[in-house]
Amino acid sequence: MKNWPISSIRRRNNPAPVLLILAALLFVSGTASLCLGPVSLPPWAVLSALLGSGEGTAAQIVLLARLPRTCGCLLAGCALAASGAVIQGVLSNPLAAPNVIGVNAGAGLAVALCCALAPRLAALTPLAAFLGAFAGVLLVLLISDRTGAAKITLVLAGVAISAMCSAGVDAVVTFVPDALNGYSDFRIGGLKNLSMARIAPAFWVILIALALLLSLSGDLDLLLLGAETAQSLGLRVKPKRLLLLALAAALAGAAVSFAGLLGFVGLIVPHIMRRLLGEESSLALLLACALGGGAFLTACDLLSRLLFAPYELPVGVVLALAGGPFFLWLLLGQRGGRKHD
Repeated sequence: MKNWPISSIRRRNNPAPVLLILAALLFVSGTASLCLGPVSLPPWAVLSALLGSGEGTAAQIVLLARLPRTCGCLLAGCALAASGAVIQGVLSNPLAAPNVIGVNAGAGLAVALCCALAPRLAALTPLAAFLGAFAGVLLVLLISDRTGAAKITLVLAGVAISAMCSAGVDAVVTFVPDALNGYSDFRIGGLKNLSMARIAPAFWVILIALALLLSLSGDLDLLLLGAETAQSLGLRVKPKRLLLLALAAALAGAAVSFAGLLGFVGLIVPHIMRRLLGEESSLALLLACALGGGAFLTACDLLSRLLFAPYELPVGVVLALAGGPFFLWLLLGQRGGRKHD
């Protein structure tokens, strides 16, 4: 495949086994997240709490602490991975990801402004995150188009926009210190102290955006053939590209609204899924990214809780330690690919 020179992609005719394995991994990681922690709980105690028949400390731990956190991990991982897959496909750039091209940073700035200017309107946070994410990606695309639309230009424009948005968040927190409670966790990315009420608005945004993306997977397949080919097949390329990017921004923005500026999920997971699935349809890829992203982030969050227990490492640190070398490997692969072209 021309757009993905760095990966040894093979054709697979049936994605069902891979999807079933990913679903099993999602279930295992979610169950482990509910059971393990500073206080380990047996599976039957967790099940009793979920069914409403549990009592005492174990039920409170499950319902008030671990269940919202696990749901947050699953939702954020699913959203960020699917968003990354769409962004990479639409832009035909394997280096693109929500945290690389300014999507996360734009959403973070919008969330900070929303918390500072309308602290009582928590339900508006996912909307603000979407608007910020979409504005960020449009700005990066504009800069990239004006400078030739090279792949590395897109990445550099994203880095610049991310830096400016991060400075904006710092300014908001400086002038309104209470705008973001736990600002450090928000900036690095963390899932502590979540509640079901806090993630509920983002859940609906993620559900609707993901359903729309799955329904548009055929159009994404056409875009992967190239703009000229897609145009010749009757696809209105520019409006469809903007719509897909808007849905990707909605996914990433909704995740950022409660999980903070998590990085590299949208970069790592789509590449792994492409290697597992081969030249499959975008529908299979999006489903795999949704399942694999949820399992990956949940596993990373569990590792961050257990690695230095009883102390907790922000999950964003674990992702950065894993994603930084992966991103450098991608850059080296891109450089090597250009030498052979």
